[in-house]
Amino acid sequence: MNGFFASVELLSHPELKNVPMAVCGSPDNRHGIILAKNELAKKAGVVTAETLWQAKRKCPGLQCVPPHHDKYKKYSKLINEIYYRFTDMVEPFSIDESWLDVTASQRLFGSGKEIADKIRSTVKNELGLTLSIGVSFNKIFAKMGSDYKKPDATTLITHENYKELLWPLPVGELFSVGSATADKLRVFGIKTIGDLAVSDVSRLEKHLGKYGRMIYEYANGLENSPVALASERQKIKSVGNGITFSRNLIGEADIRTALTALSDTVSGRLRKYQLKAGGVKVDIKDPNLRVISRQKQLDMHTNTAEEISAAAFSVLSRSWDMKKPIRLLTVTAINLFDEDEAEQISLFGGDQRTRDSGEKLAHAMDSIREKFGDKAIIFGGIINNDMGIDMTETKNDDDE
Repeated sequence: MNGFFASVELLSHPELKNVPMAVCGSPDNRHGIILAKNELAKKAGVVTAETLWQAKRKCPGLQCVPPHHDKYKKYSKLINEIYYRFTDMVEPFSIDESWLDVTASQRLFGSGKEIADKIRSTVKNELGLTLSIGVSFNKIFAKMGSDYKKPDATTLITHENYKELLWPLPVGELFSVGSATADKLRVFGIKTIGDLAVSDVSRLEKHLGKYGRMIYEYANGLENSPVALASERQKIKSVGNGITFSRNLIGEADIRTALTALSDTVSGRLRKYQLKAGGVKVDIKDPNLRVISRQKQLDMHTNTAEEISAAAFSVLSRSWDMKKPIRLLTVTAINLFDEDEAEQISLFGGDQRTRDSGEKLAHAMDSIREKFGDKAIIFGGIINNDMGIDMTETKNDDDE
């Protein structure tokens, strides 16, 4: 989608269509963050993730509206329902992006590009929103095609033209290559996607492990994972993250820092999967490799880092002597529920307005990270730590 949050808000604020506008925190809060902007604000130099006061310095006439995540979910569902008219092979990737396999649909609706153009026209006519679509022979190039030309465009990336279109781009433009990886690659003289594509894959694996081979295959158009049918996707039972630290953790301050980092990655993936945790499990390994595992159920389902971290610390503080060293910690969200699933209000669940505010802030962080990478915004206590926490996550998501 093109400026999805901003475009949805403009449906309710047509008077802002021809002026620079942005979705952000409270307009009265000079520390608010820009989450999305329209084309006029973009042309004025407003960028996602900058503070509101910075944006208004660039664009004094900027009009701001608060985010409404319930609306974004509603329109995301409506858009995907349109996709299903053309194919049952729809795999949501984020709230405003999905992969479609239209191979079997072409005899009904025309070529991939023709289908893309029909989808764009339908979404615009029925919902008043625009989107850009990438059409290609694999999911990675289709995703990159959707970003190649905006707004309201279809980009066709084929076996014949992908080198011409994609290889000249900076290596950081390749799907899944964040700023930190791009910096590492540039040290090796790899500046463009084309440089990566002709690199020595064994050298990439030596420095980046399996990830090195993966991005090499992405650059060369070798990725071939199928679009997953919704009915075939396995339900995730738990989402966890663990770190073996470069030094042993000792004391409450170390433990809180570690739990903050772990809970941040766990909560981010929960929100990506549109899930909430009904419980939290903590695994501890000491220097002698002895492992203990403890868990607790939550009064209210959650997918925010603060609540998961607090629950994990509560579990750990009841079962571990803070003076003893810890070699490895794992935080796992368990007893998962759909994000929109209704739940009984708990008498002990705290101020609901505070919880709602925390969830909005978490989604704002997701938007910034999706645009600028996982390290674009992190909790302050994690910065410059000496425990080996660099926000590189060790996934531990279990399916049924």
